[in-house]
Amino acid sequence: MASSEEDSAAGNGSVEENGKKAVRRRGAVTTAWLIFYNITMTAGWLVLAITMARFYLEKGTYKGLYKNIQKTLKFFQTFALLEIVHCAVGVVRTSVLVTGVQVSSRIFMVWFITHSIKQIQNEESVILFLVVWTVTEITRYSFYTFNMLNHLPYFIKWARYNFFIILYPVGVVGELLTIYAALPYVKRSGMFSVRLPNKYNVSFDYYYFLLIVMASYVPLFPQLYFHMLRQRRKVLHGEVIVEKDD
Repeated sequence: MASSEEDSAAGNGSVEENGKKAVRRRGAVTTAWLIFYNITMTAGWLVLAITMARFYLEKGTYKGLYKNIQKTLKFFQTFALLEIVHCAVGVVRTSVLVTGVQVSSRIFMVWFITHSIKQIQNEESVILFLVVWTVTEITRYSFYTFNMLNHLPYFIKWARYNFFIILYPVGVVGELLTIYAALPYVKRSGMFSVRLPNKYNVSFDYYYFLLIVMASYVPLFPQLYFHMLRQRRKVLHGEVIVEKDD
């Protein structure tokens, strides 16, 4: 599920009210690194947003937009792999599995879909999920940055826990439509597929793998979406929510 909304992978290990306690627990070096990381990611996605807006205003079309921003997108989205490391080493208190799924799904969309299948780069669905990702990440990383600095503006807090209500499902639609658009090219080319016979006696069909990926959105999306709705109630309305242990 590429439209990442996990609360803690890049910044605080708990909800924002615990910002000061989190800083004390981590130590100066770790806190400085996380602040630097979140400022960098905020700036990176801001650059993407400005570049996309400028391209559209100058060209009057989204055709060619992905090609124009792909290097920046690939760099900052791949850089987000550090969030899995943050969880694995205990820098933030977030599930490695959840963060891993969300980050790796984004990496998958960038490198194994839009990068690898150039014929779909001008699809409207690609622009759709790119816009959603950009707004989401600017909001998310700026939220973490200000939170860790203990100067969180209410608007950013409000945006963090309200924008996703629309952006998350729209982003998922964009991702699914993009994968769907890629299917004919994958089937025709046989890319990334391994056919029998071969010396390893193993077969893999990328076309059917993509169908499984699309089907996986059905159980995963509601879980992640309702998790964010619970977080929203807790943060914005002060509800105490007890979640079952997995």
